[in-house]
Amino acid sequence: MIPQQQLRAFTEQIFRAIGCSDTDARLAADVLVSADLRGVDSHGVARLPGYVRLYDKQRINPQPNIRVVHESPSTAVVDGDRGLGLVVGPWAMRVAIEKARVAGTGWVAVRNSNHFGIAGYHALLAAEHDMIGQAMTHAAPLVAPTFALEKMLGTNPIAVAVPAATEPTFLADFASTAVAYGKLEILQRKGQDIPTGWAQDADGQPTNDANAIRNGGALLPLGTDREHGSHKGYGLGAVVDIFSGVLSGANYGPWVPPFATAGFMEANEGVGVGTGHFFGAMRIDAFRPADEFKANMDIWIQRFRQARAMPGQRVLIPGDPERLMEAERSANGIPVAEPVLASLHELGERFGVTL
Repeated sequence: MIPQQQLRAFTEQIFRAIGCSDTDARLAADVLVSADLRGVDSHGVARLPGYVRLYDKQRINPQPNIRVVHESPSTAVVDGDRGLGLVVGPWAMRVAIEKARVAGTGWVAVRNSNHFGIAGYHALLAAEHDMIGQAMTHAAPLVAPTFALEKMLGTNPIAVAVPAATEPTFLADFASTAVAYGKLEILQRKGQDIPTGWAQDADGQPTNDANAIRNGGALLPLGTDREHGSHKGYGLGAVVDIFSGVLSGANYGPWVPPFATAGFMEANEGVGVGTGHFFGAMRIDAFRPADEFKANMDIWIQRFRQARAMPGQRVLIPGDPERLMEAERSANGIPVAEPVLASLHELGERFGVTL
């Protein structure tokens, strides 16, 4: 177990070493360590070497000039200037929040960015202001649409954060695929198979091979196959891609550039600029008094918690598992897998930073 403060300090120093400002390094580290605290290990410090590789490939600008390039009273397009998505994302969400203060809702499309970490981090920023936050991003093509053999979409997550009064914030944060690719990476490092339903092989057949995507296979949409509703997962992923890519002016579909951990893929940009995201902030009192709404959210959450459950189970609210994990890891430290720890030590040796 590594105390979060120690992991955070190390991560900040690595981001400073590649040229980030102190402010940006702190923010980027906060996004990554927040993922680890919440148990989303696939998007935490395990990704740090990947961001450094993107920097080495000159795909990340550590000192970006992030700016609004088009706007209306309630909308904006933000150009991230190839900055860390970990920094561009919160910047754009703040624009959405300020738009919502004035117009009731704010919607921001982002282009020319990079991987932005866990979507839930950004959605929660709006919830702190009595707003409903939404965040989504597309990613490199790892997913075959229903009936397809070709990878066309990313895991394309969606997050929605809704504040309550006394209950914890409702946070739904999920990929539009059966599983995020980061979970395959974890099993690859462990040399373990994946469950049936996560991926297909190069011939479109079900597979348990954690390396199938590297060998011509593809991740499957949420639902796995047509009989179990994969067309719905495909539809969700397509919506995220259109909002994040086509609407913003970023690349989209099979042209979205890969994150550095996908070392078997080459950047194939050509229809836009960089990676895209989409953010929304909805001021609750633009619809009804915020106190009334949050009191009703408490009732909603409490009633769902009281739902009759299967033997040995209990009904959870979206965000509960991550919130409980955050409390545990904040107190006891963050477990870091040996291969990840080794990669962090390599970074430390390169930049003269001790973990």
